[in-house]
Amino acid sequence: MSKYLADENGYYGAFGGAFIPEMLYPNTEELRVNYLEIMERDSFQKEFKYLLKDYVGRPTPLYYAQRLSDTYGTKIYLKREDLCHTGAHKVNNTIGQILMAKALGKKRIIAETGAGQHGVATATVCALMGIECVIYMGEIDISRQAPNVARMKLLGATVRDATSGSKTLKDATNEAIRDWINNPVDTHYIIGSVVGPHPYPDMVARFQSVISEETKKQLLEKEGTENPTHVIACVGGGSNAAGQFYHYLDREEVNIIAVEAAGKGVHSGESAATSALGKVGIIHGSKTLLMQTVDGQITEPYSISAGLDYPGIGPMHAHLYSSKRAQFVSITDAEAMAAGKRLSELEGIIPAIETAHAFAVLEHQKFQSDDIIVFNCSGRGDKDLQTYIDYFEL
Repeated sequence: MSKYLADENGYYGAFGGAFIPEMLYPNTEELRVNYLEIMERDSFQKEFKYLLKDYVGRPTPLYYAQRLSDTYGTKIYLKREDLCHTGAHKVNNTIGQILMAKALGKKRIIAETGAGQHGVATATVCALMGIECVIYMGEIDISRQAPNVARMKLLGATVRDATSGSKTLKDATNEAIRDWINNPVDTHYIIGSVVGPHPYPDMVARFQSVISEETKKQLLEKEGTENPTHVIACVGGGSNAAGQFYHYLDREEVNIIAVEAAGKGVHSGESAATSALGKVGIIHGSKTLLMQTVDGQITEPYSISAGLDYPGIGPMHAHLYSSKRAQFVSITDAEAMAAGKRLSELEGIIPAIETAHAFAVLEHQKFQSDDIIVFNCSGRGDKDLQTYIDYFEL
């Protein structure tokens, strides 16, 4: 049993669990009792693998970034999740969860989204399966991620705006949970990250673990070893990171680096650096590290990237941080934007701004010439083009 994965009660060390109102208990309990058995069915695995291969386009390449490697004097590989159908890793999870919802006999899907990639991935699989889809998105995110909103609508989804609080991801999640409470029987909530009550963090991590599973095989072929010296990924809730770290968690020789959004500076009051600023608390049904005031009110997070401005992190990541298994780095808006431009110019790959945060680590840390570094290139920058245009006055 891994000491970094969830136990049977959904705890990662001191973090996790299911802290939910009584009205949600039947929903999560139905899922908890059934999810592992459903996932292990031959029929489920067969359809899941078929769709990942022929619909999503897996396996995604593990690309050796020659010019980036030369610039930083080390070996850098990119796990190209940006090449997945819909443009990010999110679809790995939504394919798994739509099959889970079908197995449970659900007729309606709800989801929350920040950057819009999870919303698009959810709308995509609902269109694929002919199931009703409602996406909740913060009012601010709707305006800054307009292309993804259009995609969701084109795919047949209903997009509902969250107008409370910071009008971003946290508030969209609140609205989705309210919907779920009101529609407990026929609705499945496709949570987009390794957050929420058990079994969601574990289930989402399992669906995303295809990333590290492929990385091991690909690295063995390219470098003669399954193990890189470092795996690096950005963390908001943290599903792309969970997927990239998953098969390396118990391999202590592999250094794990999780990269958070420092916004305008960790202590600027406009940040989403949960590991640096967070204390133990409960958000959206799980016990984790959470940005909060002295009296326990959630602090509004901020990041230039719509997918990283969440005030907590998934319980797996909270445990990786508190156990010191992973190193957490906080990257500012300016550092992330510069890193995104650098990757674009050196490799011809425009990353999502969330993803760009991870690449900024190269400016923070010196790596050895014989190090083998795998970055999760978790999403492409199409959705962020307007932000890039405005920031760099292109």
